Amino acid sequence: YRDIWMRSYANEIGRLTDGIRDVPGTNTMEFIYKHEIPKDRLRDVTYGRLVCTYRPQKPEPNRSRLTAGGNLVNYPWEVATPTGDLITAKLLFNSVISTPGARFLSMDLKNFYLCTPMLRPEFMRLQMSLLPPEIITKHDLEKKAHNGYAYVRINRGMYGLPQAGLLANQLLTKRFDAAGYYQCQFTPGLWRHKWRPIMFTLVVDDFGIKTQGLSHAKHLKTVLEKHYEVSIDWKGELFCGISLKWDYENGHVDLSMPGYIDGALIEFNHPKPQQPQHAPYQAAPVKYGAKVQYANKDNSPPLNAKQIKRIQKIVGKILYFARAVDPTLAAALSTISSQQSRGTDAVQRAAHQLLDYCATHPNPSLRYHASDMILAMDTDASYLSEPDAKSRAAAYIYLTKKNRPDFHNGAVLVLSAIIKHVMSSASESELAALFYGCKASIPLRTTLEEMGHAQPGPTPVTTDNNTAHGLTMETMIPKAAKHMDMRFNWLKSRRAQRLFKFLWEKGTRNRADYPSKHHAGTHHQAVRHRYVVDPPQ
Repeated sequence: YRDIWMRSYANEIGRLTDGIRDVPGTNTMEFIYKHEIPKDRLRDVTYGRLVCTYRPQKPEPNRSRLTAGGNLVNYPWEVATPTGDLITAKLLFNSVISTPGARFLSMDLKNFYLCTPMLRPEFMRLQMSLLPPEIITKHDLEKKAHNGYAYVRINRGMYGLPQAGLLANQLLTKRFDAAGYYQCQFTPGLWRHKWRPIMFTLVVDDFGIKTQGLSHAKHLKTVLEKHYEVSIDWKGELFCGISLKWDYENGHVDLSMPGYIDGALIEFNHPKPQQPQHAPYQAAPVKYGAKVQYANKDNSPPLNAKQIKRIQKIVGKILYFARAVDPTLAAALSTISSQQSRGTDAVQRAAHQLLDYCATHPNPSLRYHASDMILAMDTDASYLSEPDAKSRAAAYIYLTKKNRPDFHNGAVLVLSAIIKHVMSSASESELAALFYGCKASIPLRTTLEEMGHAQPGPTPVTTDNNTAHGLTMETMIPKAAKHMDMRFNWLKSRRAQRLFKFLWEKGTRNRADYPSKHHAGTHHQAVRHRYVVDPPQ
């Protein structure tokens, strides 16, 4: 494959410079002699990092991307970039399927960062032994090289530079402003038009667009094509690596990531299990009749640095998959990630069980149904369920219909977090879960307001604990430690502001029970269908 990837690398350098063969250049960077770098900038010279991926949906499937090592760039000005996130995208998907006549489509800007002027040039060096021969010949690099490196001056925005995203976003904002588009005040990456019924979220250079009428999408495309090369998916079947299957007639959309788990198993050289694994994490065994329930201690041998790094990569790889389409992994990932830095053989076995579970259920879908776009939430907690006497808080946040408490919808956000402090009782854990969940949902309320979905009243929050419900509804007199008192008063204040109303429902109907603890495989099989849609066997 050397020739294939050498040509791909040559195409990338040609794209960044003045072109190669039939690949047009962007003049983002140019090869220079080392003595052309100002003396006061010699310490700022960074390295180039080559990232190779196979993207079958792209015109050039074998993609090489040269990125600058941003960690060595000493940039003295602001670099934070407002960009959309996965939760904003999920709210947008719900908005599309819940708005009559709305449609979703996606756009991609080619060389978005590479077209942006910079306030000052940056400098980078590339290893000569890795450069394609045709690039060395075209730019006379044998003459320009110094100690085995070719030096580059970067004149425009480039992937990896810390300032590239902000500069590209500022330029895009200026161009959009002239056409009537504006970025919402409180939700990064969410854009609307002054009067057109169109809205989109921007994640790096990918646009996820909701439009009521294709003429408005064509207007956006025309505005972008004045400055960028635009590719468009009129069916909106892929966004941020998530496949979208729209059923407008029946009012639902399925989110999936086909092939993602298969690729992860290959990456970690993990064979598919001989027996199906239906539990992502080993549930603590119940000792019936025991007068004392003893804490479980991990006394297994520690892992070496390489093994710990592998576990960290597994968690990082599966985390996006879990957040995007499979909330059943939330509790397992939370526990493993909390233990990975001091990894032991038991943590390694847990990571392998996680991969076995993913291999058994590789293609789940998260389904959103048309709703009234009313934010709702269930919270739950498990007391002393984690090592070191810690407890777990969980929240299931979704969009529902008015006056339909039985309406079930896919989760916009599943929170499953180990509570930082040691809780003194189960009711204190439940109160902490209410606090965690409500705190996470406030930005979602704001985003829904900015999308045009005004909330008709306080967000309904359901708990299955009588004490937590009684304290928040002021039917009980609190007597608690200061950190519990803070959470109680925070929830009480938000209730007074009519942001939340607190409800009680029995535990069997609480959606947050599932991510609040580790269950046996039989329980996972029994309730999994409530959280994801698996393909027919």
